Amino acid sequence: MELRHLRYFLVVAEELSFTAAAARLRISQPPLSQQIQDLETELKTPLFLRTSRKVELTSAGIAFLDHVRSILGQVGQAVEQTRAIGSGKSGKLDIGATGSVLLGPLASIIAAYRRQHPEVLVRLHEMAPLAQFDSLHARKTDISFLRSPTEDPELVSEVAWREQVWVALPTGHPLSRRDRLRLADLRNDDHVFLRLEDSPFAQYLRDCCVEAGFIPRISQQVVEAYSLTSLVAGGLGVALVPESVRHLSRRGVIYRPLCEPAPAADVKMVFRPDSNPVVARFVELARELLQAAPSLETVVARNAKSRANSNSSDDSPRTGKHEQHVVQERRRRSRVRVSE
Repeated sequence: MELRHLRYFLVVAEELSFTAAAARLRISQPPLSQQIQDLETELKTPLFLRTSRKVELTSAGIAFLDHVRSILGQVGQAVEQTRAIGSGKSGKLDIGATGSVLLGPLASIIAAYRRQHPEVLVRLHEMAPLAQFDSLHARKTDISFLRSPTEDPELVSEVAWREQVWVALPTGHPLSRRDRLRLADLRNDDHVFLRLEDSPFAQYLRDCCVEAGFIPRISQQVVEAYSLTSLVAGGLGVALVPESVRHLSRRGVIYRPLCEPAPAADVKMVFRPDSNPVVARFVELARELLQAAPSLETVVARNAKSRANSNSSDDSPRTGKHEQHVVQERRRRSRVRVSE
């Protein structure tokens, strides 16, 4: 039994005329009659009662008709869904990220993507950097945004946006009187650090300290960069943090930039080279928005201000409207660049 047998049966059952059904199917009547006979032979029961005046469904034919409609409907849905997934218009997208990365433009990119592709299920997974690499290899996630250096030949890595490393100091720290610091100025301080065993970025920061002439005296280690600010506020040490973290409002903490060349905290977009069309469309949109975006400082500052306003007001939709405005502004700048 083939799908064409089911389609022929359905048309004959709807028309109750072999002549009309053949015309609708654009085939001659004898082959159609033969196909229905073959189907009845395979089912070992007649599906139609035929007379010189009319064609009627048998009781078996009526029961079979319900199943055929269901089967062909499911086949049609499967075809449409498969085509949509193949073109990147439907499916799922699993994104890995560290919590501090979400302080940058990523949330706005995801929101813009969901508006363009509402049929794609987007799931965000917050996890440590090394776990993100494992998840990509295991195909549990499709793309990651992280600061860790990437030298994996099985993965594609490109800079999504650039950040520098800043210093978080407790209020009243002697170095807070300076506008800009050298890394070596922190040689005598206790440091709170990202957990070295989980974060190649933390290992990179430690290496930067060694190159500056000292081994950091690490008092505490945490998983997320924004957790460092709580430890700094508690007086447990100073911290090297991505510049986007400084827009978190934390009493008892002040931030200072480092003298050039400052360590980089660039965020990379990492994915498999054989990624599916859903990932390809997301990467394309991310490149477009990030190219058209204003500076990271402007974006993050606006987002932080929007979050603060939302927390101090009962008017919860303000944040969503702000993100929509940012995305629209990015698209406008992109169109201007293209026209130029």
